[in-house]
Amino acid sequence: MNFIYLDNNSTTRTADEVVAAMQPYWTEQYGNASSLHLLGQAAKHAVETAREQVAALIGTRPRDIVFTSGGTESDNLAIVGTLAAHPHKRHIVTTAVEHVAVHGLCRRLEAEGYRVTFVGVDSGGHLDLNRFARALDGDTALASVMYANNETGVIFPISRIAEITARHGVPLHVDAVQAAGKINIDASSLGANLISISAHKIHGPKGVGALFVGRGARLRSQFVGGHQERDIRPGTENVAAIVGFGVAAERAKARLNNGIAGVAALRDRLEEGILARVDFGHVIGDRSARTPNTTNIGFERLSSEAILIALSESGICASSGSACSSGSLEPSHVLKAMGIDERIAHGAVRFSLSCETTEAEIDRVLEVLPQIVRRLALVGLSQSAQSVL
Repeated sequence: MNFIYLDNNSTTRTADEVVAAMQPYWTEQYGNASSLHLLGQAAKHAVETAREQVAALIGTRPRDIVFTSGGTESDNLAIVGTLAAHPHKRHIVTTAVEHVAVHGLCRRLEAEGYRVTFVGVDSGGHLDLNRFARALDGDTALASVMYANNETGVIFPISRIAEITARHGVPLHVDAVQAAGKINIDASSLGANLISISAHKIHGPKGVGALFVGRGARLRSQFVGGHQERDIRPGTENVAAIVGFGVAAERAKARLNNGIAGVAALRDRLEEGILARVDFGHVIGDRSARTPNTTNIGFERLSSEAILIALSESGICASSGSACSSGSLEPSHVLKAMGIDERIAHGAVRFSLSCETTEAEIDRVLEVLPQIVRRLALVGLSQSAQSVL
């Protein structure tokens, strides 16, 4: 079966060019990038080239890029490493809608005795900046705020947030995993001290990410080993994956200039088509300030699980939100924080497109999805009637 893949916020297909670039570093170019011989130096050169490519994607210097195993490690390193560098401060400020890599870590730190403030959002997913500013105090070691939400695509005003944290002298970590490659990021002027990104969200390989560590950032390594990655993330580099990340970053940078508008147009076509065909569909989150590839639509009084299973049987892949918290029948913490009506939240389906999504695929979804949700709605009404009888 040829799948229509609309779950790109979860992961993307590794691009053919990326796979081809990685291949030699599993075979003939297998040297350790820390070795002084020719094979080792060839690997070192490949890593540094990739560092330049990744740095260019987010507008920073190559030396500011520290390679990690992915977005989750980058988030954890940024938060725990900053806390370790400021041992006398016991307060963290974050938002109520962070990815589980940040949200779950902050909950754990809270259980370990840290004071954590989870700043709320409104029904459109917008952060209350006044509450955010009031939450910062002299004991705040770090603020951690996502750039774009993984479930709704809603974008936070990071430059304004950075101005607030700078006034209070608080380091700012930004989880930009869902923003990199989708919107322009200029780390050199953004004001964030730490920025997390990941390769597999931009058609790169899984298992590799990066942490931007800006000037003045105080960060203590959480691993003990060699001296790789400025002693911040020691360990033998995954050269093949890093090379793939570099190529993916270069491709993503090029698309920002000439391809991302087409993705937004397809997203809008899908969204408007669904709303025109299904009168009980509701877009979740602000439609004007979000990443160009994402729409989250709640189908009132339906189960997202039932919708997703039916879509999958028709060869269409979508998601109910964060893949990292799948398996739960409860609405995600993001939708709860937004105050979305449970009758809508239970039926929330996230469609996330990529540069590989086609018009024909969108047309096929618009043919199949309305039939599925109308059928499920009729079954639900029938069951309700039987329960009354």
